[in-house]
Amino acid sequence: MRNPVHTTATFLSGVARTALICAMGLLSCAQAAEKQLHIGILSSGSGDGRAANETSLIEGLRAHGYVEGKNLVIERRYVSTQISVRVPENARELAGMKLDAIVTTCSPSTQVAKSATSSTPIVMVAVSDPVGQHLIASLARPGQNVTGLASQADELLPKRLEFIAAIVPRATTIAVVLNANNPVHAVGWKKLEVAAMQLKIKLLKIEVLGSDNLAAGLEAAARGNAGALLLMPDDPMFYNFRGQIVQLAAKYRLPDFYWTSDYVLAGGLLSYGENLRSSYYGAATYIDKIAKGSNPATLPVAQPTIFELVVNKKTAKALGITIPGEILLRADKVIE
Repeated sequence: MRNPVHTTATFLSGVARTALICAMGLLSCAQAAEKQLHIGILSSGSGDGRAANETSLIEGLRAHGYVEGKNLVIERRYVSTQISVRVPENARELAGMKLDAIVTTCSPSTQVAKSATSSTPIVMVAVSDPVGQHLIASLARPGQNVTGLASQADELLPKRLEFIAAIVPRATTIAVVLNANNPVHAVGWKKLEVAAMQLKIKLLKIEVLGSDNLAAGLEAAARGNAGALLLMPDDPMFYNFRGQIVQLAAKYRLPDFYWTSDYVLAGGLLSYGENLRSSYYGAATYIDKIAKGSNPATLPVAQPTIFELVVNKKTAKALGITIPGEILLRADKVIE
């Protein structure tokens, strides 16, 4: 028969060990919660213009226990003027701060950040073809200090062309607006040429060199008798001036198609692509993993798997366009 005293002592010893382990675990959690996270945001454009995306990033960080003013410090570097000079300056400044991570908001800012530092982890958001741009070695193993979320906005260009053909079947010529200084757009143009041949649509190439050329570019689209307008994705200049682009499209009565719903919320006709806010929210997971010791070189880069279709019926009505019922049924959001 077992000794009840010995059994009780053993039980109490086990309880003590368990309590000690739990206490150590709680202490570890508390220490983790108290650890301050110090990150930077590198972006062109104004903070107001990108406020919704930053809010999603902050909400994602909060879900991981990081609260600004408590255990989170954010170095914001937004630039609206002299972008080609000031963004690299800001990148070098952030690189010198020895931050836990730098969040980059597009292909150009990621390129600049990578040039500024090979040691500070860089978490990119919604970057097209990061392998082709030589930002990372592969999606599975980025290989250096850059990881985060890739975009498939460029790969969905042919699909957007299909939406144009379905919604504006009379449009035999589509104006494609691209930034002549954006290498991603050159690759995207080739994809569109193939898709246009299959759909028997003529493309009108509208290249702009800067924001000052946007008005002239859309005027050229109207003069070229374009039946619709397609804007190339992943470009900070286009995104920062999305309000102006939408207004110009309305001025020339051009049905306009985009890669993210932010343009449709500003009055554009239709968008098909990833939800930018979800991408920014997801970037917080990468920051948290890096803060807890993960190496960005081995953190696989994620690609969006859910794409949203957003339609602005108010804009369609103003243009005299009837959106096909099957597209409205498929839409994730319809703006009345």
